[in-house]
Amino acid sequence: MSTITTVAGAEVSGMAAAGSKRRKSYGEDRASATRIGFRMLGGLVVILVFVFPYVIMAIGSLKSRNEILSVPPSYLPTEWHFDNYITMWSTPETPLFQNLISTIVISVFATLIVLIVALPAAYYTARFRFPGRLVFLFLVITTQMLQPAVLTTGLFKQFMSLGLSDTWLAMILINAAFNLSFATWIMHSFFAGIPKGIEEAAQIDGAGKLRVLFQVTLPLVWPGIVTAIIFTFVACWNEFAASLVILSTDGNQPLSVALTKFVGQYDSAWQYVFGASIVAIVPVVILFMFIEKRLVGGLAAGAVK
Repeated sequence: MSTITTVAGAEVSGMAAAGSKRRKSYGEDRASATRIGFRMLGGLVVILVFVFPYVIMAIGSLKSRNEILSVPPSYLPTEWHFDNYITMWSTPETPLFQNLISTIVISVFATLIVLIVALPAAYYTARFRFPGRLVFLFLVITTQMLQPAVLTTGLFKQFMSLGLSDTWLAMILINAAFNLSFATWIMHSFFAGIPKGIEEAAQIDGAGKLRVLFQVTLPLVWPGIVTAIIFTFVACWNEFAASLVILSTDGNQPLSVALTKFVGQYDSAWQYVFGASIVAIVPVVILFMFIEKRLVGGLAAGAVK
């Protein structure tokens, strides 16, 4: 009898413990679901705050000028003017297609120059100790304090003397020079964070220095390279002050300068300003969507290596 009682008591205790465990698990699940819900709500609010101005700009590009300036303002147009996107390309004072080509050429080639120069500089300064290394890195970061807007007069005179004023080459060199230090420091920190033992192990296995660099080291620092590319390209794409001074021909000017042509002292074509702004944003968004996959791939490759 006592044995039966003991067994029954053990079963009851086990059932009570299991029930308590289930209740605890249910409570934890509810708390976790609540936290996830609040996070999703917070993320939605952040998205709305950042996306709402772009939505207003996109809708404004499909309104007439009078409707944009109407009081009180209307959020949705009474008549959708999709022809604004056709008309703004044919404005004689602002050759937008040429401005778009100019922006793409300047940004792409300036980014390529920065990548070609900053990559070996960052690798060498991170891997080797040489006399004057700290002074070199200090001078590199010091150049980041200078901006094209401060040096526009000197830059204009210099490129005038070289016969490069009002040319894409001038703006490519300017954008490359002013973004080189940032890219070098970004990639330098990534190279410095990789243990030398990884490269030494690859060399012991018979790989040469170039093979180690391209097959072992670069995949590990790919996120840093992508970051440098994105920041450099966006900075070149949005550059305004130096382009306004150096480039005087309408067709050579980038979109950042061309936008100002739609804003006058007595009249402003805001529908074209909004439309051209949308056109200027799209390539950068496409670049980021494309490069984001490479960023995730670089992180995965670094983990495998």
